[in-house]
Amino acid sequence: MTDHFAPSSAELTARMLAAYQRGDLAAVLALGEPVAAQGDIDSTALLLLGAAQQSSHRLSEALATFHRLVQRNPTVAEYWNNLAVVARQLGDVTVAEDALRRALALAPQEAQIHYNLGLLHAQQQRWLQAREALLDAVALVPAFIDARLQAAHACHACGDHRGEQEMLADAAEWPPQLAEQALLLATMLSAQGEQAAAFQALDRAVLPEGEDARIMQWRIAALRASMHERSNQIDLAEAELERVPLHQVETALPESSTLATAAWQAHAAVAAQRGDLDHSAGLYERLLALGDRPDTRAAAAFGLAGVMSKQGRHEDAWRAAGIAHAAQLEIAGAIVPELTAEGSQPLSMATHRIGHAQYDQWSTLAAPRTVDSPVFVVGFPRSGTTLLEQMLDAHPDFRSMDERDFVYELVHRMQLAGQSYPHDLAGLTQQEADQLRGLYLAMSHKVLPDLGERRLIDKNPLNMLCLPMIARLFPEARIIMCLRHPCDVLLSCYMLPFRAPPFMVLCSSLKRLAEGYVQAFEQWYRHVEVFAPRVLEWRYESVVSRFDEHVTRLGQFLDIDDASPMARFAEHARDKGYISTPSYAQVTQGIHRKAVNRWHAYREHFEPVLPILQPMLERLGYEA
Repeated sequence: MTDHFAPSSAELTARMLAAYQRGDLAAVLALGEPVAAQGDIDSTALLLLGAAQQSSHRLSEALATFHRLVQRNPTVAEYWNNLAVVARQLGDVTVAEDALRRALALAPQEAQIHYNLGLLHAQQQRWLQAREALLDAVALVPAFIDARLQAAHACHACGDHRGEQEMLADAAEWPPQLAEQALLLATMLSAQGEQAAAFQALDRAVLPEGEDARIMQWRIAALRASMHERSNQIDLAEAELERVPLHQVETALPESSTLATAAWQAHAAVAAQRGDLDHSAGLYERLLALGDRPDTRAAAAFGLAGVMSKQGRHEDAWRAAGIAHAAQLEIAGAIVPELTAEGSQPLSMATHRIGHAQYDQWSTLAAPRTVDSPVFVVGFPRSGTTLLEQMLDAHPDFRSMDERDFVYELVHRMQLAGQSYPHDLAGLTQQEADQLRGLYLAMSHKVLPDLGERRLIDKNPLNMLCLPMIARLFPEARIIMCLRHPCDVLLSCYMLPFRAPPFMVLCSSLKRLAEGYVQAFEQWYRHVEVFAPRVLEWRYESVVSRFDEHVTRLGQFLDIDDASPMARFAEHARDKGYISTPSYAQVTQGIHRKAVNRWHAYREHFEPVLPILQPMLERLGYEA
């Protein structure tokens, strides 16, 4: 009879390590499990056993192994991190967060731990905390691409456009991503107008193996269709959707509700553009019933509200919009809970005001001439700013950069420098003003590197709240204030989704919207009185009824000899492709009166807020 001696702890560890390195997880498990409970087992052997159990999807066993590991080695951050990852996969967020906090206390400079904490917060939809942790990971290791992608996602969820853009600044140069990450990356790049980079990310996506590859290919096709639809390329969108027929989506529904969400939404949006409203509404209703997440419910309900409004089902549309706002308020409440309180101020910039006495203290600074200054297109959202932007962009002497928050970035930079906006505008030196102006132009030229001698169009409706900054840096600039009946503006805002959490809150009720609208215009007119800028009021209803006359008037205001190219804006918008605002489809259809007095169909819902709007209705020359 031959005696069999148990291998030494060091020999066992060596065997397990060799098996793990060659990918033989079964051997790792066979070697490690019989001795896992022994007190003298090497910690490295326990680590290898836990990793093999995790890779074999035996997560509960892996959790127990990593628990033993941290009990034996409570000062090793890596072991706490491993425990947290498995706990997160099992959905035990309490254990996961506690383990990550312990790991961070031991190794605060370890980017991987910050990254895993960010993923945990994202899984919980705690987007502000996720953003902070993921940005910390990127700050520690700027080349950490997975962290940059997830940080961009967290910024996207929080409405931090600036942070999202910074995280994705070099995304076109990243290596191919796993398909799930590629879908996320493409979605964010597309929302920024980076369509070529978005399609590239999808083209290079690394597909999973087996049957999962088929569903992933359908999800990619659905996203490509949505991106084409968003660029008004309906034929291309339909071609992509031929690869994702609805009967296949039905068959795959038990396997992937994510596929159904993407496919139904794409099919519904294309059907609405084609005028097949019944089909579109049916798909949105199915998507709404399926939606177990607030973002899915919001997207489905807003889509349904828009289609029902076109069908003349006004009460149904209003109810659908209410469902959408409830979902968005849930999202916003998780990100900026203080804004959901009664009496909060979603439009914080509207509280900043400069009076005559303060303006008289401004020092005189050199500034660009009118022809060297941007043309600012402002107004409350949904007042016709996108229509005007496309008209101006259709003229060869102008270039629009789509909707950017560059003026707000200048305010942010002042605040980072320890200056108070708008009061410290008075004390700006020539050098400081030139630096802010240079920053603005650098950001603009990054978007439009081929601007050349053409004049820049800066269309951002809520730049109306930043008139002090515009007046300080570009006092000779021409500003066009877009006006539309306040009730039509509010209705349009209420029926459409907005990404920024403060605007989600603002649009959550007509009362909040009406109060925000009045506050914005009260500030605007006060500042117009103080700064006396060069402003043209561009009234939507008048433009619709006397288009040629107003095109001529616009040309005169901007010192254009031939304004006729502006009249071909619809053709120009179709050729341009991606337009970031919700008006992307409407501006390709030319001038029509469909959007005038839409609010009459919802008048009973407006009656309670008309007293709030009445002073501004009178000032703007509109009737209730």
